[in-house]
Amino acid sequence: MIAELGQLALILALTLAIVQSVFPLVGASRGNTSWMALARPAAWGQFLFVATAFACLTLVFVANDFSVLYVAQHSNSALPLIYRICAVWGGHEGSILLWALILASWTLAVSLFSDNLDDQTTARILGVMGLISIGFILFILFTSNPFDRLLPAAADGQDLNPQLQDPGLIVHPPLLYMGYVGTVVAFAFAIAALLAGRLDAAWARWSRPWATVSWGFLTLGIAVGSAWAYYELGWGGWWFWDPVENASLMPWLVSTALLHSLAVTEKRNTFKLWTALLAIIAFSLSLLGTFLVRSGVLTSVHAFATDPTRGIYILGFLTTVIGGSLLLFAWRAPRVGLGARFSAVSREAMLLVNNVVLLVAFAAVLLGTLYPLLIDALGMGKLSVGPPYFDAVFVPLMAPALFLMGVGPVTRWREDRVMNLAKRLRWALGVSLAAAVIAPWLLGNWKPLVGFGLFLACWIATATAYNLYERLKSHPAPSWRRRIAAQPGSYYGMLIAHLGVAIFIVGVTIVNGYEIEKDVTMEPGETTTLAGYTFEFGGTSQKQGPNYRADVGLLTVTRNGKDVTTLRPERRVYTAGSNPMPMTEAAINPGLTRDLYAALGDRLTDKRWIVRVYFKPFVDWIWFGCIVMALGGLLAVMDRRYRIRRLRQQRATPVRTAAPGALPVAAAKVVAP
Repeated sequence: MIAELGQLALILALTLAIVQSVFPLVGASRGNTSWMALARPAAWGQFLFVATAFACLTLVFVANDFSVLYVAQHSNSALPLIYRICAVWGGHEGSILLWALILASWTLAVSLFSDNLDDQTTARILGVMGLISIGFILFILFTSNPFDRLLPAAADGQDLNPQLQDPGLIVHPPLLYMGYVGTVVAFAFAIAALLAGRLDAAWARWSRPWATVSWGFLTLGIAVGSAWAYYELGWGGWWFWDPVENASLMPWLVSTALLHSLAVTEKRNTFKLWTALLAIIAFSLSLLGTFLVRSGVLTSVHAFATDPTRGIYILGFLTTVIGGSLLLFAWRAPRVGLGARFSAVSREAMLLVNNVVLLVAFAAVLLGTLYPLLIDALGMGKLSVGPPYFDAVFVPLMAPALFLMGVGPVTRWREDRVMNLAKRLRWALGVSLAAAVIAPWLLGNWKPLVGFGLFLACWIATATAYNLYERLKSHPAPSWRRRIAAQPGSYYGMLIAHLGVAIFIVGVTIVNGYEIEKDVTMEPGETTTLAGYTFEFGGTSQKQGPNYRADVGLLTVTRNGKDVTTLRPERRVYTAGSNPMPMTEAAINPGLTRDLYAALGDRLTDKRWIVRVYFKPFVDWIWFGCIVMALGGLLAVMDRRYRIRRLRQQRATPVRTAAPGALPVAAAKVVAP
């Protein structure tokens, strides 16, 4: 009865989601405090029942209950326990249930950490999140139910997709979904502010930490997915411009613009409409990504569903959410003031240009992703848009945004002068130009694109270091130690995130400029040389896994006659399912400045194999840079002003609102210590 209990838990969660959305929203519009008070307990109950449903699905996977259709399709009795647990989200139905669980978790977090908001605002925020929960739980119950029975029960399961039988499955989907679904919080804050008719610095302040956390999770999720594809698929690439990869990149670009826009709205009370619109677009893109992955319109190693009914439902839900949000935005926009003025040379202007560039880059990715689908839908044939398009369009668009990352933080708010900026940044410019000329020569071969990429990376790093030095030097504290301690966490978070971008650019630039690959056929005793390393093939041996058998290659790597490492790439055949599937497991020797990468291809004769070897300089800097970016976001969220303002708001009297449901005016007047 575990499956039936999970089904019942989902129905109860749906009931509570309806209560969470209807009563608080109506209560907020009528000023009914008892109805608004239902928002928090309903959110808690919804989380409890969704978590119960998720636990029930996990239990039937662990117990190998093949009378449940979803378990029979995505598990097998020979599958290791850890992958039986992860198989819960290894297919369409379970991944949507994971989405609902993470959405309920974000809702729970908002309900627990929203004491700094008035009751009407909290009710509206949780009510909007409840509406989204209703849509996804209905989607599960009517089109994607993971608890459907299979009668008679299967003797054994079809096994989990071999590409997913990897530790990446444990980490990547939860991280990515935390970022994807997390965009709903800033969206709910924006809709709540629009419903209240008040967009001001206060709503931006309280939604900014939530947007930052979501952005951090999305950054890590994309990075882990990239690393997983790098070592799992055996191609040696870290980004393939796959449509589903693009579906996660697009909300990341818009979320990045949203973070910068929220900072301006909080500090200068401007960009208010623009910020609200970005919050709507970011969440809409997370829904669009869900449509692309779940509707069956894409063929991708990441895509799950092929049922058109699901695609129609998600498309209708997407249209309803986006259409309703934009109608509300259009209705409220004329009533919102423009905010503080600023000159063409100011930090506000730099951030605005940065936002516009990010939005144009997002539009380029969107066009490259959807245009082939549109051509196919119109019956005009098949069209493939791949890396050549994105490399030619996306990279040049991002270059101005990266350059502005060095200029923006050192530009003064409201107004600055070009000559003053040039004077402040002259040393950063000189060092960056020198690095662009010298570093490629040190790497062995000067290339214009490598020089340009290293210029941008060094420009961001040196401008960030200068920004920190000037800020500490101008602080009135008597000692450097006190000056360092006096800076807010959000400032250090910004610096670290920007340094992460610089590290990322170094990795991308050097690996794209100097990577070397070679495909060879080898017999035991034969060697091949790559980037000064000698790879000697020692033949293969047999290996039996829990649900696969493998040929394990042996490659001894030396340099200048000295042993470097031994690589053991594998060629696996998963035999547990009804259709045996071959898979390549690459072998990688990582290093600070390079990866040695080997993959075993097809067997040509009893002893001769196709072997692919790669030299990947600085490739690990790509993922390290992403980790540093996410750490910057974490540090920004830990800023003490988010805690101090809450305490000060409680002490501030009287607390009045400018309109029913508006955020407290007192909260908007508190400044950072």
